[in-house]
Amino acid sequence: MRNNLLRDLPFSYGAARAMRKAAMAFALICLGANASFAGSLRILAFGDSLTQGYGLMEADGFVPQLQGWLDARSAGVTVVNGGVSGDTTAGGAARIAWSLSPDIKAVMVTLGGNDMLRGLAPSEAKANLAKIIEAVQAADLPILLVGMQAPSNYGAEYKAEFEGLYAELAEAYGTLYEPQFLGALGATPAEALVWMQSDAIHPNEAGVLKIVEALGPRVLELAGAAAPRE
Repeated sequence: MRNNLLRDLPFSYGAARAMRKAAMAFALICLGANASFAGSLRILAFGDSLTQGYGLMEADGFVPQLQGWLDARSAGVTVVNGGVSGDTTAGGAARIAWSLSPDIKAVMVTLGGNDMLRGLAPSEAKANLAKIIEAVQAADLPILLVGMQAPSNYGAEYKAEFEGLYAELAEAYGTLYEPQFLGALGATPAEALVWMQSDAIHPNEAGVLKIVEALGPRVLELAGAAAPRE
């Protein structure tokens, strides 16, 4: 009976053994890949829907595209998606402490867009961003502060004050600084429109790629500032 059962099995013993070896080899490869992933320098991308990847397939969002850009350059960096859609600078200030897990070695801060869309006072955004920066620096981590381009419908004074607060904070706290997250898409809203989704607020897949190509070198600079801390 036993011999008949073995004879009727769809796979021979040798084939089954070969499959087990292949499975073990695959597992070892995965373990090696995971070890490499875990061993890379981890940067927290701390922001709102622009960071989170709103309206896009997961692979087309900012963090995955930035990760691909870094991987293509063998940067040894893993970007952690800390984007929360709809988040304001106040929300960021409230969650920054628990977002700084021990594995995080550097932080890119990209917040303020929703503050502007709601017409919140630039002074409030500045105070909240200062709290975020102070929390990150208290953890002895380098920061890349990325600014936002304010809409013109609130007036020239509001626009100048809001856009200027990022440079002021970067200088006051000695952080790395990039003036505009969406700057690579064009100098005016009309120029940027082709790179935006239908809501004219969030970049499309091609727009994200342009942003990544502009911000990528700054992220490498941030990684360089974090490397000696490893």
